[in-house]
Amino acid sequence: MQLIDTHVHINFDLFQPDLEAAAGRWREAGVVRLIHSCVEPAEFAGIQELANRFPELAFAVGLHPLDAHKWTPATQTEILELASSDPRVVAIGETGLDFYKADNHDLQQTAFEAQLTIAQQLQLPVIIHCRDAAEAMAKLLQDFTDRQGSVRGVMHCWGGTPEETQWFLNLGFYISFSGIVTFKNATQIHASAAMVPGDRLLIETDCPFLAPVPKRGKRNEPAYVRYVAEQVAQIRNVSLDTLAAQTTENACNLFGLSVALPVSA
Repeated sequence: MQLIDTHVHINFDLFQPDLEAAAGRWREAGVVRLIHSCVEPAEFAGIQELANRFPELAFAVGLHPLDAHKWTPATQTEILELASSDPRVVAIGETGLDFYKADNHDLQQTAFEAQLTIAQQLQLPVIIHCRDAAEAMAKLLQDFTDRQGSVRGVMHCWGGTPEETQWFLNLGFYISFSGIVTFKNATQIHASAAMVPGDRLLIETDCPFLAPVPKRGKRNEPAYVRYVAEQVAQIRNVSLDTLAAQTTENACNLFGLSVALPVSA
């Protein structure tokens, strides 16, 4: 069985004491590829170094909406140049809108649209963060599509209602579920996980955040994506092997990955 964790942040200090051991655990759990997200371009060099250490790691570059105050015209050029500099860059992001923790809506939208343009220019998917902003996000994406053409990507760590989920499916996006899907009271997320077509479904940890049951409250890590897979398989009434094969194929299709990459010892 092969799994792909489509959203990790293993560059965080929390991982430094035992990152090699964590890598052993994700490999033992069947995780064959990881997508490392990026919250600001300053992280890029460090993420590159991690990809040098762990050949199964591909990555993105972008500016997180909660860092939108750092956006300048030069940021757009920097992201474009960094994304063009390394073939292991498979996406732009994470980018998007977060109206839960910040009220600089106009600046977030400016930074997000600019990153959509970069993704379109480089023919890369976008990794989208969307919190308390589904309606604005759907409108922005539709308007962008009408003006400039469609863009591919994933709604990461998805927590929306089935109605909101359908908005983004209609726009052609993949939907990725994190450890939240294992939480007992996450009923709307369970409903969304049940309705996403099999060819648009992804799984992730968003580690070190949001550890799934039975690891809730602990530091999350890529090996725990197996618990997400188990829960989504149960919700969808399919075997774990089927769910793993579906989501691995989908991740390869969206991010242009191969699972045949040699893994270092």
